[in-house]
Amino acid sequence: MRQLPEPIAQAIESGKVPSPPQVLLRLMQLADDNQSSMCELAQLVGQDAGLAARVLTAANSPSLRRGTALNSLDTCLVALGTRLVRSIATCLSIQSLFNRSSGASTPDLSAFWGHSLVVAELARSLATSIDYPHPEEAYMAGLLHDIGELILLSALGTPYAELLGSSHDETLQTSLETERFGVNHGEIGTWLTDQWQLDSAFADGILFHHAAAEEIVTAAALPQLIWMAHALVANEEISEALAAHQNALFGANRAEKLLELRNQAEQRALMLGEALNMQLPKKLSGLRVWEKLSSAPKAVVDIDDTESEIAAMLGGMALLQPLQQDLFALESDAEILLSLKESARILFDLNRVAFLFADPSDGKLSGKTIGGQPAIFRQVEFPPEEQRSLAAAAVVRQELCCTFEARFAGRNSLIDLQFARALGTNGLLCIPMMARRHVIGVMVCGLSAGQFERLTRRLPWLLNFGKIAAISLDALREAKSYREQAENEAASRFARQAHRVSHEAGNPLGIIKSYLKILDRKLPGNTEVRQELEILAEEIDRVAGIVSRMSEIPQEKPSGGELDIGDLIEELLMLYGAALFHSKGIKVETSLPNEPLKIICQRDTLKQILLNLWKNASEALTQGQQFKISLTDYVVHNGQDYVQIRMDDNGSGMSDAAMRSIHAPPDPTHAGRRGIGLSIVGQLASKQGIPVTCRSQAGKGTSIALLLPKLGPGAAGTVSARSLNATAAAGAAGTEEQ
Repeated sequence: MRQLPEPIAQAIESGKVPSPPQVLLRLMQLADDNQSSMCELAQLVGQDAGLAARVLTAANSPSLRRGTALNSLDTCLVALGTRLVRSIATCLSIQSLFNRSSGASTPDLSAFWGHSLVVAELARSLATSIDYPHPEEAYMAGLLHDIGELILLSALGTPYAELLGSSHDETLQTSLETERFGVNHGEIGTWLTDQWQLDSAFADGILFHHAAAEEIVTAAALPQLIWMAHALVANEEISEALAAHQNALFGANRAEKLLELRNQAEQRALMLGEALNMQLPKKLSGLRVWEKLSSAPKAVVDIDDTESEIAAMLGGMALLQPLQQDLFALESDAEILLSLKESARILFDLNRVAFLFADPSDGKLSGKTIGGQPAIFRQVEFPPEEQRSLAAAAVVRQELCCTFEARFAGRNSLIDLQFARALGTNGLLCIPMMARRHVIGVMVCGLSAGQFERLTRRLPWLLNFGKIAAISLDALREAKSYREQAENEAASRFARQAHRVSHEAGNPLGIIKSYLKILDRKLPGNTEVRQELEILAEEIDRVAGIVSRMSEIPQEKPSGGELDIGDLIEELLMLYGAALFHSKGIKVETSLPNEPLKIICQRDTLKQILLNLWKNASEALTQGQQFKISLTDYVVHNGQDYVQIRMDDNGSGMSDAAMRSIHAPPDPTHAGRRGIGLSIVGQLASKQGIPVTCRSQAGKGTSIALLLPKLGPGAAGTVSARSLNATAAAGAAGTEEQ
């Protein structure tokens, strides 16, 4: 790609792409509506190339992007969230007010919007017809295929408008663009998508949409789809060359089908235009897009020369107020900073922005806590002393400070040079962020001398922009402080109440335990009742421990100690089997090993898990039904050794919602009592590293399996032949579920 002319490159970076006001208005309405869905937002954004470009830019920014590029509007909007999307729409609306205030004539873009929409619709239909795996990507590439024309029109004004108005052939148009301006609109659109770091095939779809028919057959699928969609829309009739290429791409005898797809795409585009009150041409295929174009704005004068400084400041405050409201709705520093970057890009053409925060204790400026910006900003820390940096001077003076101002001529602060180099510019504009007379930080913007000259009339607005940023960050931090204070007060009240409950409950539990000791001394030495009393004493200790921990701050607990799972099950059945199962006529069958089977787990936690599951089963089963408990050794899951405990019943089964509740927090309003118990089981098991599966079928019962970590190689006992035979099928099925 050749080096782009400076005004064109600046126009691309600033995203100066006109958007139909109807789309922006509708987007802001949808973003404000809590009932609207991401699907609705994506459909609306997809109707406007300029807005789609801004959403793609924001979603693929370093601050938000995680891993692969986001190429579809749905994924981009999910990444941004409605609050940030509304901020973008607000800024684009403000930008349109800037442009209207200039008095410059605005070209008629209705034919352009219509052409872009029908190419996008047709590209998606063609992609679907050949089973291309990413039809939404084809739609986006089709929507943006001519976006370079809008950018050139915005950057060059009348000279480019005259070229468009006089061009009767788009292939010839690209040659004239290159001859006169050193670049064509396909290359401009490709340069833009390269800046978003999108897949190269996506950019190629834009770059090659004017390639010769004999050349495009050698390209990948996406460029061919965009080429064909553009060719079908640009030419009302299918020429011999187009028919030959259609045969190469889609097979013979498909001309009628392609025309049908084009007509359907055209109807969808016209319906969209009507819904948005856009005056699109009645016929979109074979349309000369720029036939009515005679001139375009040469340059945008942001504020009338006769306007006073006070009027400019008041106007700026009025226009920026919606942005401030949007920032107040954001819920983290990272969201606010990302929104501020996008706002600076849209409102003031400031494309390279970094932040430094002031330490509340000593006022030192640093970006060490801020991600998504050049490393130098995270590495520095310096006091707010004017000679240190323009950033420090902006804080001390509480005013804008710029490299290109005469008063700072000759300054040789090396940190300023480092900032400028990191931002890829030869100058800095530093905007103080002051809230209620205290410093929040400073915005450090990279720019050129030409950019600063164009911003001269907007400086009061920029200063107000910095104040809005500071107030938003300060309000968020204050809200966090109040919330933490309220949480601490509530926690303190709960701790006092829990301590009182723990103290009051401890007395009767201690009395009961003492009475059990008296009974124990009265019993003969070798009696089965004595063993039951020992289990009761152990359970009382467990309950006392639970009560005593009510007033403690929860901490991460160790995974647990060694225990024999077979012994634990027998103890629990001895204590709870009669109450839970036998008294209700429920048959209990066990398949346990003859030898010890050692696992690593917290004894009390595992007791609570099993008792919850048994209690749920007891409540779900009726007289005559069966509950089976089995253990299976030598289960390997993700390379680790486990013992599987499986509990099967032949009851009525559980609902899908109840089963899924095992992986969700407790919610009494949804899954029912059995679902609540499973949710508690899921939480406890997760903390112990115990995988849990649940399978149920209406009328055929439920099966729940736990994988308990083994003590180590060779330490586990041997399962009896009877146990292996009884549980082989259950173990295989349970392992398969994992």
